[in-house]
Amino acid sequence: MKAYEIPLKVTEEGELESLELLLKVLPRGKEVRAIILISESEDEDAVWLRLTAEQFLAGYFDTDSIYDRI
Repeated sequence: MKAYEIPLKVTEEGELESLELLLKVLPRGKEVRAIILISESEDEDAVWLRLTAEQFLAGYFDTDSIYDRI
């Protein structure tokens, strides 16, 4: 299965902008599946990075410092 990622924008009229780009790569006469991903926030990546760091450091204990001297 192939996957294509093409950023599209929904216009104020409710139409997909730049749909022609998508139609150029899709095979004609074939069935395709579409997955629509909508970003909830512009800072979503920053939130994931912060959460990852917090969770990583939450698992660190003072007794783990023995490994710093190896």
